[in-house]
Amino acid sequence: MQKGIVLSNISNLYKVEIESGIYDCNARGKFKSNDISPVSGDLVDIEITDENKKAGVITNIYERKNYLKRPKMANLTQIILVLSMKLPKPDLELLDKQLVYAEFLGIKPIICLNKIDLEEEKKVGDIFKIYKDIGYEVIKTNAKEKVGVSKLKTYLKDNITAFSGNSGVGKSTLINDIFGKDMTEEGLISNKNKRGKNTTTQVNLYKVEENSYIADTPGFSTFDINEIPKKDLAQYFIEFRPYINECEYGDCSHIKEQNCGIKTALEQGKISRQRYENYCKMKQRGRSICFKFETRGTHLRPV
Repeated sequence: MQKGIVLSNISNLYKVEIESGIYDCNARGKFKSNDISPVSGDLVDIEITDENKKAGVITNIYERKNYLKRPKMANLTQIILVLSMKLPKPDLELLDKQLVYAEFLGIKPIICLNKIDLEEEKKVGDIFKIYKDIGYEVIKTNAKEKVGVSKLKTYLKDNITAFSGNSGVGKSTLINDIFGKDMTEEGLISNKNKRGKNTTTQVNLYKVEENSYIADTPGFSTFDINEIPKKDLAQYFIEFRPYINECEYGDCSHIKEQNCGIKTALEQGKISRQRYENYCKMKQRGRSICFKFETRGTHLRPV
C-alpha cells in the first residue's frame, strides 16, 4: 500500500499523488456502501494495479480534519481572504462572514489586503489595524507589482490553501505571481445561476512545493448560517470571547440586553464598532441567510 493525497476527481476517476508520482485510481466499492467517497484533499492508501499505466485502487480514506460540502473537499487548512482596497472597494461585511465561517470550520484564515497602491496609506492602515489587533494574520500586497507576494508564499508551506474574495480583487494575479507563470484563466460565470460555463464543479489541488497545495475551486457558495447555531454566533467573533462570560444573562444576544460584557467592551473601545455592527446584521437577519465565499474567475491550468 502507498499513502497519498487525492488531487482531483473526474467521473469517479481519482488522481492521487504518492511519493513515486501521480496515479489514476478507482475507489473500492466498500466506500459506497459506507456512504462515503474520496474527495480532493483526502489522504488515502492506494494499491497499485498497473505500474506502467500508473493505475491503482483507493483502499482506505484517512480520518478528515474537516469536510466541506460545497465545494466538496477535505483537509483544507487555511483560506486566504483577498480584500481589494479599491476597484472593487473593500467589503468588510463579507470579510467578517468569511472569518466567522472559517472559525466555525476550524480553518485558519489569512487576510490579504490587495491593491494597496490604489488607496491612501491611512485607509489601508486602519483596516490592517482592526484585524491585526484581533489577532489575525494580515498581509499587504500589490499583486501587479509583486509587492508582498514573497511573504504570502511563506504561508503556503505545508498547507492546503484556498483563495477567496469577490470578483476583481486580484486572486488570479496573486496565484500567477506565486507560481511564477500564467496559471489562471477566467471562468465564465453565469450571473443568473452563478454556475460556471465550461468549467468544472470539482476541486483540483495544484502543488506549489512539497506538501504545499493551492485548491482551485469553482467557488465557495451557499454556506448556510444554519450550520452555525444562532446562539453561538458571538463565539466565532474571536475578540468577543473574553467578554461573553461577563454578560448578566446566559442567553444574552449582545444586542438589546443591559449589563452585556460585549457591549461594555465596545463602549470601552476594546471591540471594533465595525465588527460589532456586522455581528448585529448577521444575528438579526436570522437563520435563512447564506454566507457566500466567492472565488469567481480563479481556475488553474494544469502544469
